[in-house]
Amino acid sequence: MRFDCFGRFALRAGAVLAGLCVTAVAAAQTVQTVPGMPPVTNPNNMYSNAGFNMFSPVVKGDLPRIYVPNLRSNDVYVIDPSTFTVVDKFPVGRSPQHVVPSWDLRTLWVTNNAEGHNDGSLTPIDPKTGKPGKADPVDDPYNMYFTPDGKEAIVVAEAFARLDFRNPHTMALISRLSAPECKGINHADFSIDGKYAIFTCEFGGKLVKIDMVNQKVLGYLQLSKHGMPQDIRVSPDGKVFYVADMMANGVYLIDGDSFKQIGFIKTGIGTHGMYPSRDGTKLYVANRGSNKVHGPPHGPGSVSVIDFATRKVVANWPIPGGGSPDMGNVTADGKWLWLSGRFDDVVYAFDTTTGKVKIIKVGMEPHGLAVWPQPGRYSLGHTGIMR
Repeated sequence: MRFDCFGRFALRAGAVLAGLCVTAVAAAQTVQTVPGMPPVTNPNNMYSNAGFNMFSPVVKGDLPRIYVPNLRSNDVYVIDPSTFTVVDKFPVGRSPQHVVPSWDLRTLWVTNNAEGHNDGSLTPIDPKTGKPGKADPVDDPYNMYFTPDGKEAIVVAEAFARLDFRNPHTMALISRLSAPECKGINHADFSIDGKYAIFTCEFGGKLVKIDMVNQKVLGYLQLSKHGMPQDIRVSPDGKVFYVADMMANGVYLIDGDSFKQIGFIKTGIGTHGMYPSRDGTKLYVANRGSNKVHGPPHGPGSVSVIDFATRKVVANWPIPGGGSPDMGNVTADGKWLWLSGRFDDVVYAFDTTTGKVKIIKVGMEPHGLAVWPQPGRYSLGHTGIMR
């Protein structure tokens, strides 16, 4: 008789073969990442290196702060999360959209896209002091990401339907990639192996898949409800991309490898931003509700909690009086979900155990706030896609 990996018993060399079986299973689960990308240590949970308080030594000494870019007052408010009070504010460029942690975790970049003007810029913040540096002029930086190997920054030039690949430190232009069918290109997430990224096309109701190795467009996917796709997050095992749609009031499920829509989850009005819990079991979904500035959708803002394992909504957290929760992130200890209140000029801090919310007044039209420091080895961008 023999012993093999299917559980059949052997009388000879059982221990040796059992050891080989364990090795074979481990090898089968290994994710072959693109060159230069840090290894995936747990193929079942790509967020396992960004768990509870799993800080890189790089962020030692960084101030615990919430950085809030205010789109209409052209400034950043700084909140101390231990006291829930504003402790600083400073001017930045025109129309700051997001605060983006760099791949190496040493800089926080404010993306000032100037909203149609030609004076876009990136303002660096030193996370050890909380103070800004000199801004770099950059074309229309609505958002920013980083290649999985950290060698290039990806500036999302939304108005031009274009991705600009830049030096991640100096922001000098390296190359450009046009995605002409992706109107309103803005948010993205990456495959577990770093080989491709999927970006949302807000004004076309589409997604675009980008080959990150050869930096080329692989194709477009028209979403079934032809709405306004916003944020996008990949499941812990890397198999399914969750896409928030502000007009469809829910989340599409996309098989990333085949690039096909496989489902839809109804959440709340104005579905917008999404953030995984620290243990990688839940997805917090911000439903922005009534858009007081630009019209529909109409209704109260809230947060929905999706269970990754069942793909079901397991909780809904309303905001007293309505609210407009937008972008943010989860604290390092997993206890608080911080979100900007886009059309209420406030910031929300949700208790992730009870769903109760604290509200802090900030500047005019806060958008992509960053919680810092975040756990993780590196950042892929946005407000902290940590791996």
